[in-house]
Amino acid sequence: MAATAVSATNLFVADYSGNITTLNLSEQNGSYTLEKTHENDGCAPNPSWLTIDAGRGLLYCMNEGLAENSNGSLASFIISTDGSLKTVQNTTTPSGPVSGIIYGEPAGQRGIALAHYGGSAVSTWKLENNGSFTENEEFFYYLDQPGPVADRQDAPHEHEAITDPTGQYILVPDLGADVVRVFSWEQESLALKTLESLKAAAGSGPRHAAFYTPSGLPGSTTYFYLVAELASTVTSYAVTYLPDNKGLSFKELSSQPTTGPYTLHRTNAPAEIHISPDNRFVVISNRNDSSFSLPQSNGTIIESDSLSTFALSPDSGELTFHQLWAAGGSFPRHFSISATGNLVAVGLQNDQSVVVLERDVVSGLIGEPVGRVNVGGNVTAVVWDQERALGGLGD
Repeated sequence: MAATAVSATNLFVADYSGNITTLNLSEQNGSYTLEKTHENDGCAPNPSWLTIDAGRGLLYCMNEGLAENSNGSLASFIISTDGSLKTVQNTTTPSGPVSGIIYGEPAGQRGIALAHYGGSAVSTWKLENNGSFTENEEFFYYLDQPGPVADRQDAPHEHEAITDPTGQYILVPDLGADVVRVFSWEQESLALKTLESLKAAAGSGPRHAAFYTPSGLPGSTTYFYLVAELASTVTSYAVTYLPDNKGLSFKELSSQPTTGPYTLHRTNAPAEIHISPDNRFVVISNRNDSSFSLPQSNGTIIESDSLSTFALSPDSGELTFHQLWAAGGSFPRHFSISATGNLVAVGLQNDQSVVVLERDVVSGLIGEPVGRVNVGGNVTAVVWDQERALGGLGD
């Protein structure tokens, strides 16, 4: 008899217990198995974010350093074919790094920009192809007075670093200062140049963001979606590229709750946002909304926060509410969508677990869990190692 084909891929998970965990997700005849295969504590004590350099087989991890008066750190790893990690370097950074993005010329000098929530800073590091790196720049920010939400806006809190679709600009939402900082960068030195920021609504608390180009071509019609953690909103902007690399101009189109038309009984704190691989939908994770009650196999009921899906309009950039669905548990701080779009891996911070949900690539609707694993610490990030997928886990 012919052997049944088995497809598999790895995921990497960061959690506050100090580990990066490798998960293997395999599929056979429509049945999935999700299991832990490796652990690495080379980003301890508080891994907060993972960035993969797929073309070079490297993974970068940010350690937030949550202890009082603690610095953070940046660590790099070589990804082995079996999903295990080999440490290359671990270096101290300003406190509180919670996000990182690789920028620069693909075949030339490249760097990684870090957003430091606790340190009120942006730092950049020059990268070598072997995974080693050196510090390049540090920018620290201050507030003259606390923002409208004083307990969360006592200082600038840089929460994410992303690049625009052309790769010309780095954008950093600042939850404490209610702005999105914008930088250009110099090709040889990778030095950042501060440009005019996007000012968000006072007290809104910008957290994460995503760009959308309907044509898929960098530099064409572009839209920007900003998730505000404190206001629980997603705001849509039309983006114009200024001449001579002088920055970006933003025209606000609309703003709406990240949970769409649903009225919540608890304060929602939206977290992550991603555009689907087919460029048709945007997905946002919602924490603390407790929108769903999920029956368990042992007869108990657990509360679940949610994932919301909005349809994207290629003509206007407007968002149309599409679905509110159970995230699988408590506090979906981070999630990522597989390259084929048919699976969503959700990092449930308070449940200390990862759940993988099926997703219909035609309708864009998220469905039932196909796997769940407890990792032993509050989950902060989960990413797919798509470059090493064995068979792809496609549709």
